[in-house]
Amino acid sequence: MYLYLVQHAEAKPKEEDPDRHLSDRGRKTAERIASYLSQNIDIRLHSILHSDKTRALETAQVMGQKLNPIRGLEEAKELGPTSTPWGWVERLSQLANDIMIVGHLPHLQRLSSLLLCQDEHKKILEFEKGCVICLSKDGSGVWAVQWMLTPSVIPA
Repeated sequence: MYLYLVQHAEAKPKEEDPDRHLSDRGRKTAERIASYLSQNIDIRLHSILHSDKTRALETAQVMGQKLNPIRGLEEAKELGPTSTPWGWVERLSQLANDIMIVGHLPHLQRLSSLLLCQDEHKKILEFEKGCVICLSKDGSGVWAVQWMLTPSVIPA
């Protein structure tokens, strides 16, 4: 199983937009990343799960347009910035299909640390807005990092 963790792209400041829609820069970044993934990496997603926050939904929509997940996009519980990651560790242990989770920090940071070293307080990966981190789970349930794609490595 492959798990793609995506930190939402840059959003407008809360003072400017209380709903925190993606900024123009954030939308362009998400489109650039999604295009690169669709053209250069063989990703076959079952679904894209996202939090209830507008910035995560909009990032997921951009990814979905390019990556065409079989079951589409789905809002999922416990993906907010301060959500506890433990429920997701259990849920992911029971899944076999490749999925993408579009969410927020610190939740994604804590989830990835739990999956990789069983300690949510150890910082294992450095996320950045719009990045995609691919983790794989082997037959015995052990997670490993496969690759990481940040906006700074994709040509503008």
